[in-house]
Amino acid sequence: MSDSLLLTIIYTIGHFFIAVLCVTLITGASLELATIDALVEPLINALWFYILHKVYSNYKSRKSLKKY
Repeated sequence: MSDSLLLTIIYTIGHFFIAVLCVTLITGASLELATIDALVEPLINALWFYILHKVYSNYKSRKSLKKY
């Protein structure tokens, strides 16, 4: 498993629990609605983070190759 994927999974799990708590406390939504929101939004963020990390890693490795 790549570092990018592992970091993305850990981030997503933490984000899920934080999102449920925030939605429930801030909006007073039911646990069911907060869970749906907490599933959809972090999955989109996880995809974005994975792509961002891959692009950055590629940029960083190309930049270091140009030094030599």
